[in-house]
Amino acid sequence: MDQSDFEADRRVNCLIESPVCERLKTEPCWLGIDEAGRGPVLGPMVYGICFSPVADKEKFGSMGFADSKTLTEEQRDNIFSEINSALDLLGWMVEILSPAYISRSMLRRDKYNLNALSHDCAIRLVKTAIERGVNVTELYVDTVGDPEKYQAKLKEVFPTIDVTVAKKADSLYPVVSAASICAKVARDKAVKNWEFQERIILDEPNYGSGYPGDPKTKHFLEASFDRVFGFPDFVRFSWSTAALIMDRDGVPVEWEDDEEEDGVPQDTPTVSQFFKRKSEPPELKQHRFFKNRQLAPVTSL
Repeated sequence: MDQSDFEADRRVNCLIESPVCERLKTEPCWLGIDEAGRGPVLGPMVYGICFSPVADKEKFGSMGFADSKTLTEEQRDNIFSEINSALDLLGWMVEILSPAYISRSMLRRDKYNLNALSHDCAIRLVKTAIERGVNVTELYVDTVGDPEKYQAKLKEVFPTIDVTVAKKADSLYPVVSAASICAKVARDKAVKNWEFQERIILDEPNYGSGYPGDPKTKHFLEASFDRVFGFPDFVRFSWSTAALIMDRDGVPVEWEDDEEEDGVPQDTPTVSQFFKRKSEPPELKQHRFFKNRQLAPVTSL
């Protein structure tokens, strides 16, 4: 999916990427990974990667990258413009994970938590970069969960790549900081330009940071809630904040069987009967043809 698909239907994920110059295919590259929007109950989570030739690490570091959380929105936008004016030096890629996708994943019958979802997205982005021809030799990742376990997991997937997973990697490695900025800019634009397909009308268009503790976010959740259908796709249903509102204010629903148990005919087998161990088959009686002729089976010669 690309950006146009996401703009047409914000329930899908989309991949946005820069062109890959020839240098990134022929020279060894380092690649950084970071995300934006992991904690909010509103909007997508975005994973970003940035990659550049190892030979240009010093030049890359002089571009003034920093953890996106320490920068203003204007500063991030300016640095992102600089990134796009230096595509002979680097490349980037982001995947926007829609709120609907996050909710569906976390509410699956088989457990799929946010850490596993994050790991899979990061791995998918690295594989996509390699498929595009990027010669990745070094990988730097801002950890999700235990750094040692995550590093071992990545090393198993990418055995020929030197992998480093660390806490606060976005403040330690400029290539991770650049990935953080790409992810944050993409998320900001997705949230700011969000169009509600549910055609809801808000008395307060500003829904705040999207974090559960933000008063504006709380007000948005209350104002946009429908007692039957719940929240718009902008909300992550799987977050406990949303689930509590649905349990408290939603219309109660009782799921009944198609037929009452008492109304089931007696000869209708129950589900459990299909799994019962079958009894031993009855002993077969010898046909009278053999008895009348005093014939018996021969078991041995």
